[in-house]
Amino acid sequence: MNLTLKVWRQKNSQTPGKFVTYKADDISPDMSFLEMLDVVNEGMVKKGEDPIQFDHDCREGICGMCSLMINGQPHGPKRATTTCQLHMRSFKDGETIVIEPWRAAAFPVLKDLTVDRTSFERIQQSGGYVSINTGGVPDANNIPIAKPIADEAFNSAECIGCGACVAACKNASAMLFVSAKVSQYALLPQGQPERYDRAKAMVLQMDEEGFGGCTNTYACEAECPKEIKVTNIARMNREFFNAQFIKE
Repeated sequence: MNLTLKVWRQKNSQTPGKFVTYKADDISPDMSFLEMLDVVNEGMVKKGEDPIQFDHDCREGICGMCSLMINGQPHGPKRATTTCQLHMRSFKDGETIVIEPWRAAAFPVLKDLTVDRTSFERIQQSGGYVSINTGGVPDANNIPIAKPIADEAFNSAECIGCGACVAACKNASAMLFVSAKVSQYALLPQGQPERYDRAKAMVLQMDEEGFGGCTNTYACEAECPKEIKVTNIARMNREFFNAQFIKE
């Protein structure tokens, strides 16, 4: 496959960026999208050029690092697929592919396609952890949990914090991410004692980070590689509302 890439290049957060066109020739359709970028970067290094910087780690769809906007879609054209698991056979020979970083004020560009997502980490840190003594691991595992609740908590816990929901939202809202983290604990008995304080702290931190509000367009759910449901947002709103009246 021979492709044309229009890649966003930006030296740092203070420097204006621009699209630069590159050729990606002799690309195997069985390569992943990141492997294709590796090949392009290898060619650039041989020419003495500055390679394209992009985030990656596990390349197994688990870590959430591969945050790329591909032809206007977070993680590219395939549903429920991270960039690292997107294969080049999803594109046509001779196609032009536009590659950008996440676009959000709370995700400032560090360089090229890499953005600073530590705002997500601060939101999670504000929620803390389960500090109530639940005994040892065997004791906690012996707490009976109905399967529908356990399944729903697990589905929420699948969120990898990639930021695709923010990139997809016209308001750059982080509501889907935050609600998934809130739900993960609010549903389980171990997280019950601190559920309202946790929801309040995380929502307030989200607002402080500069994320926008939710207007229920469902773009976040549509683009989420782990298919996190917007029903989590409704739960988080209830938790936050109750936090105003319930003293823990």
